[in-house]
Amino acid sequence: MTSPESLPVREPLRLDQFLKLVGVAQTGGHAKVMIQGGAVHLNGAVELRRGRKLALNDQVEVDGEIYSPNEFLE
Repeated sequence: MTSPESLPVREPLRLDQFLKLVGVAQTGGHAKVMIQGGAVHLNGAVELRRGRKLALNDQVEVDGEIYSPNEFLE
């Protein structure tokens, strides 16, 4: 995986973009299917909006793994 410092990220960071950044989804279409299929939880609740904007301290869970956008947002 590429280090966060080398990735250009514009705020706000959308959920579908984040899934691609952390390598959970290979494409935007794959992220869309995962999100709309209910496989993605945001802060403990199923999130079905792929354009959902992430904030500091949000927790994204996919397949039991938890990811934080903190390293991508300032």
